[in-house]
Amino acid sequence: MIAYLEQFVSETDSDTRLENGDTTLCREIELQGNIDFECSGSAGKDFGGTHQSKPLAVVRPVGPEDLIRVIRAASRSTNLTVAARGNGHSINGQAMADKGLVVEMRSMNGPMDVVKIGGSVFVDVGGGVLWEDVLIRCVYGFGLAPRSWTDYLGLTVGGTLSNAGISGQAFRYGPQTSNVTELEVVTGNGELLICSENQNSELFFGALGGLGQFGIITRARVLLQPAPHMVRWIRMVYTEFDEFASDAEFLVTRAECDSFDYVEGFVFVNNDDPVNGWPSVPLCSDQRFDHCRIPRTAGPVLYCLEVALHYRNEDDRFTIDKVAGKMLGRLRFCRNLKFEVDLSYVEFLLRVKRKEEEAKAHGIWDNPHPWLNLLISKRDIADFDRMVFKKILKDGIGGPMLIYPLLKNKS
Repeated sequence: MIAYLEQFVSETDSDTRLENGDTTLCREIELQGNIDFECSGSAGKDFGGTHQSKPLAVVRPVGPEDLIRVIRAASRSTNLTVAARGNGHSINGQAMADKGLVVEMRSMNGPMDVVKIGGSVFVDVGGGVLWEDVLIRCVYGFGLAPRSWTDYLGLTVGGTLSNAGISGQAFRYGPQTSNVTELEVVTGNGELLICSENQNSELFFGALGGLGQFGIITRARVLLQPAPHMVRWIRMVYTEFDEFASDAEFLVTRAECDSFDYVEGFVFVNNDDPVNGWPSVPLCSDQRFDHCRIPRTAGPVLYCLEVALHYRNEDDRFTIDKVAGKMLGRLRFCRNLKFEVDLSYVEFLLRVKRKEEEAKAHGIWDNPHPWLNLLISKRDIADFDRMVFKKILKDGIGGPMLIYPLLKNKS
């Protein structure tokens, strides 16, 4: 016991000396921004809510030069780690650094510049900028928008590009990582490099989806296209998974002129649970899910295919009805369980923000949110439904079970 205590005290003293040395090292860094050794509460947790840690300090850089100085200083320490934190929406502590430095990327969001290069239009945007701010700036300022999104836009550009960025447009344009032509990255050696498919290409493809392990994205050049004005948003209920999956595959393999602009889906429980069940399907408050219309053959879970059709203000409403009706007529959903609404393009893309505001008002936004993302082949998806959705998750999981139909050539 005495030997153990001596070892424990020795290790504790060693840890204290290391931490004190790192603190001294950090205080010597000259920054335009600041290093905060006191206020680190939010930097010690994330949206997942399943991990917590206490960083040594929080860094709020003004620009890439500050980030370079921080990383170079950390490289002189034997144990000091650095983690980039966007809007803290990671789920497994990826944006944390226990006794290390958490870099608040929002402090260096920078300007957004729309540029035209070789007939294409792009937005140059800082890694700490939120996608919702990109949306507002590009749509209202230029009538343009990125082609691919995430469902939730309260995320930073650098954060999603370090993962993938998948939503209902990915079947057509690929994830957000496939719609970037240039990055500015601060590497683990403290170098600021511009990279693209043709310049520093290994870093470019490593940083995109690299979870920050190859560098921190400080700027991205994102491809833009003309933004629609309006969206016809539709949800359809299925009782059979094979029909749901087959219709989703049918839609995402059609030509662009003969399909919807957004396709995804979700699984929900066949009961009145407000989070997991029937109430999660209607699109607005004046719509009601009539469970009496569910076929008697339905099992413990049901499926919802969610689609959207873009259009412009000058488009004839009769034509929009006809185009949507033609595509819906080919699908095998329960005809009396369809919900639709027309709303602006910006409102549609900010749809999850409304859910966020409701969750915050009810005090549940900060609850733990364990999350799992899986890519499953067409060959295995029916077995996954049979073993996971119908058996393991038949009572729901306290949150959405989303399904994104994707194509290999768009990943």
